[in-house]
Amino acid sequence: MGSISMCVLLLFATFFNYDVLADSIFSTHAGSLSRSSREPKYDIEFHTKDSPFLPDDDQESVVMPKSNGDKFLCYLPKVEKSKSGKLAIHENKTSLILETEKRFKLKTPDELLEPLKDRCLIRQEGWWSYEFCYLKKLRQVHVEGDRTVQEFVLGEYDAEATAAYNRNLSDISTLKDPRSKDASQRYHAHQYTNGTTCDLTNEPRETEVRFVCSEPRAMISYITELSTCKYALTIQSPTLCKHPLFQEARPVWYTINCNPLPKDYKQPNVEDDIIHEHKIAMVTNKESPSISKSVSEEYAT
Repeated sequence: MGSISMCVLLLFATFFNYDVLADSIFSTHAGSLSRSSREPKYDIEFHTKDSPFLPDDDQESVVMPKSNGDKFLCYLPKVEKSKSGKLAIHENKTSLILETEKRFKLKTPDELLEPLKDRCLIRQEGWWSYEFCYLKKLRQVHVEGDRTVQEFVLGEYDAEATAAYNRNLSDISTLKDPRSKDASQRYHAHQYTNGTTCDLTNEPRETEVRFVCSEPRAMISYITELSTCKYALTIQSPTLCKHPLFQEARPVWYTINCNPLPKDYKQPNVEDDIIHEHKIAMVTNKESPSISKSVSEEYAT
């Protein structure tokens, strides 16, 4: 059995506990059979006897049952791999981008972020609200009515510190979030220093502001405290998506085509044993983006 065939069978078996049948598939497509956003995803398309899918001579197939007893002969997609074993479509992406840069001058991240000038973004999280004004300052405040009850400056824009931070990077000035391999977590950083003095460290508060590509509008995504009175603020920016290095890594989708099982078809013994032993079947439910419950807004200054 080929590697793709075994992979699909294991995905069915692992994620769906061996007992979900093909009835749960949408009439035309099924959903993701892969967890990582960089791994290939699979759709399932059913064909009729009158208009069957015509496979290549060497295309692998598996038999998949429906709860009513009907069976389908499903042809697995051909996925080419490079010598390194990675999907060919993902290889040398950075090299292609760098080659493009030689031919066409791309805007820098700071140039793409210029629409944020003279704008402030606000995110409310429980007791506190966070106000970020681009190239100015970041504040943590608690407001009651029209009155600010508490206020901490988490940092003011520091052009010198930002330049020093990015000095050893390329002109594109990009970093990857070490917690994720996804390109969607690649960010451009600014340094905000000299904030309100921290009671615990007796040092000024400071924040690393991380700009990431994200649609549909600019907003504060989240804030976290990396260490005592040292913070990281993530800003979603659709304009940053115009640079290829910041674009979200979209999965490659392949289609598993299924024909009604011919009455004279005989399943090879090895695959037949696997199918019956695990009751492998197909499922749906495409991944949906999570929705933040925090309140975010923006205004011009």
